[in-house]
Amino acid sequence: MRDDRAVRRHREALAGLRGDGRDGTLIGGPRRAGARPPRYFTVHLGFAATDPAVAREQAVAYAEALGLLRPELALGAAALSPADAWHRAERLFCDAVGPDGERCADVAGHPGFHHAPGPGGLGWGDGD
Repeated sequence: MRDDRAVRRHREALAGLRGDGRDGTLIGGPRRAGARPPRYFTVHLGFAATDPAVAREQAVAYAEALGLLRPELALGAAALSPADAWHRAERLFCDAVGPDGERCADVAGHPGFHHAPGPGGLGWGDGD
């Protein structure tokens, strides 16, 4: 005969927690009726570099290459930080919003401007 004392103790413990004696999971179903809206997530990739400038150049190359392979990636949100200090992350790309809703895909700190005179003016170009 099989010894099922552990299974019986588990059922008794669940019944004591629930109070109604039913077997089953204590985890309820989702509270929302429909599907959840998509959210953004971040992947952290580590690599070695000799100094921060080289690391920035490599990170931009990795991000652009991944963007070619997977166009759904949000490259404007790509950032670089030291491996032990994620709170010091710096953006890799400009990502400024242009006058027609397009976004600047150049590297952060690139030469040129993204402003124009007037309220809410936003321009593109190398300036004067």
